[in-house]
Amino acid sequence: MSLSYKEVAEILKIIDASSCEEVVLELENTRLVVRRGGTSDETKSLTPKAKRATHTLKKQTRSTPSAVATKDSFSSSDDSGITVKSPIAGTFYSRPSPDEASFVSQGTKVTSGDTLCLIEVMKLYTTIEATVDGVIESVLVEDGNLVEFDQPLFVISSHGS
Repeated sequence: MSLSYKEVAEILKIIDASSCEEVVLELENTRLVVRRGGTSDETKSLTPKAKRATHTLKKQTRSTPSAVATKDSFSSSDDSGITVKSPIAGTFYSRPSPDEASFVSQGTKVTSGDTLCLIEVMKLYTTIEATVDGVIESVLVEDGNLVEFDQPLFVISSHGS
């Protein structure tokens, strides 16, 4: 049995509302470890980039256990549009399944909250949503490619909406 992202998000909400400092959940081939605050010996040996990703994930877990990229955390704005960046490292999927169409492509009109893509890490899928209304100027990653934390994924123009 594996956990869906929705189930993990619910677990994180429950933990966030409790006074637990650490929770370990083991289900068949899945192990979920959630620790609150502080740094562990594991994070001390990480590279600076991995530490930033871990810090962002911890911050996200403590405040809002959401799978949605937020405008403040994962996108930047400049004259050419809004750049949506990856909140995590993982595999980029532009469509819900191999036999379905892409969520978006260049020229697609989007509204805030529309699904742009999925990023998979260890069988958990994070939904990346549009943070603004606009038109997809460019898709910067190909389906099935690995992406890194903070890697640009899309450019959304708010001028064309």
